[in-house]
Amino acid sequence: MLSDYLTSALVTLLVTVDPPGLAPIFLSLTRGMTAAERRQVAIRACIIAFAIMAFFALAGDVVLKALGVSLPAFRIAGGLLLFWIAFEMVFERRNDRKQATAETAITLDHIRNVAAFPLAIPLMAGPGALTAMILLAGRAEGNATMLAALALICGLVILACLVTFLLATPIARLLGVTGNIVLSRLLGVILAALAVQFVIDGVTAVLRGA
Repeated sequence: MLSDYLTSALVTLLVTVDPPGLAPIFLSLTRGMTAAERRQVAIRACIIAFAIMAFFALAGDVVLKALGVSLPAFRIAGGLLLFWIAFEMVFERRNDRKQATAETAITLDHIRNVAAFPLAIPLMAGPGALTAMILLAGRAEGNATMLAALALICGLVILACLVTFLLATPIARLLGVTGNIVLSRLLGVILAALAVQFVIDGVTAVLRGA
């Protein structure tokens, strides 16, 4: 049970956050910065993203209850949202949207506070990642061990982002255009399957409750 949960959480978060896909965006956002400045931006962005994702994992269910939204309904809506992100990845629309967001932020803020926006939000802790955290926390059903494992998995994914940022230049050069396209589409197909499973779980819970 725990091993299945860990595997599902790791794959879901890796795909939704997509650390390798953030490498070229990070390079464009930190263009002109020194190595030390890039390292500072990377560390700060990862800390902010982890804090936001952990908050949504712990308090997301409370917020939903306050709004009168059931977890099965959110699972279905979240699954549909994740499926749309997967659709964008497979058909090469997600990177275009991310790049457009990054370019807008650079124009408006001139790289000030780039770690918080748009790197941490919404490129790392975006709607898909936050939805995934709430859904995965819901599957834990209050189990402290599973919630701690989720926090650990989240930390590992954020750590993968940090490593990616620190190695952004060689990674972007290694993957190249073709490598980025192939990786994005492969992760998109995997995410689509996980999104469908979220919808199935939500519909099953609704039918069981009825």
